Amino acid sequence: MTASANVRPDAKYSFGDLGRPLVLIGAGNMGGAMLEGWLALGLDPTKVVVIEPQPGPAVSALTARGVRLNPDLRGLQAAAVIIAIKPQMAPEVIPGLGPLLDRPTVVVSIMAGRRLAFLEQALPAGAAIAMPNTAAAVGRGITVAVGNSQVVANQRDLADRLLGATGRVEWIADEALLDAVTAVSGSGPAYVFLLAESLARAGAAAGLPTELAERLARATLDGAGELLHRSPLDAATLRKNVTSPGGTTAAALDILMDKDGLDPLLERAVAAATKRSRDLAN
Repeated sequence: MTASANVRPDAKYSFGDLGRPLVLIGAGNMGGAMLEGWLALGLDPTKVVVIEPQPGPAVSALTARGVRLNPDLRGLQAAAVIIAIKPQMAPEVIPGLGPLLDRPTVVVSIMAGRRLAFLEQALPAGAAIAMPNTAAAVGRGITVAVGNSQVVANQRDLADRLLGATGRVEWIADEALLDAVTAVSGSGPAYVFLLAESLARAGAAAGLPTELAERLARATLDGAGELLHRSPLDAATLRKNVTSPGGTTAAALDILMDKDGLDPLLERAVAAATKRSRDLAN
């Protein structure tokens, strides 16, 4: 487990003295990535409790640093309980978490397809719950989170630090917006990868050797993405800045920005993904 691999590059905070431990329920791919980020930011390993029935070697190795793996939970109360299990396990696992919680505890759930209403019903009344659309597994990721009405400022701050260790965090007030967030951000990487595929195929159709077209497409998206990441300018301004009137880029954009071009196609795609996310949650 490389503790620095998934840390957000602009992280400038530490966890300080939490007093109580963090309890991570589930240390698979996503839970493990989050744990890496916390430890890399200086979280005291002795303040981490991991509950994982089938721990991998990387998680097991952390016990040498002080992480407590599958201890007796009787009498333990947590600063935060992070739920990173598969959603189908939730009905069996969630109700048993009640003894870990009291009013200061914040529950952070990264389970897919489980909404606040489910968690509020499964956990003790009054539990403070924060829920992201997804947790970022790489430092360039972004997580959008929503909290229930029980979350107070210091609990939101802790949830923000936990989620922000591996990517930026944005907060919304309306849980229903998470479906659209998933359609844009969660599914968005696949759209970008498809663009790379399509650009490479178009290059090959124009006569380029297939492998060269693929390398050019990959490098072009990589460079454009890095510029978008670094620049304070919005995407529309960056587009205009690289488009000479009457030039080759303008000729291509006339096709892509036609009334039947990219905008309406992506609107339909995002609408379909939003509906599917809503259907899966219900």
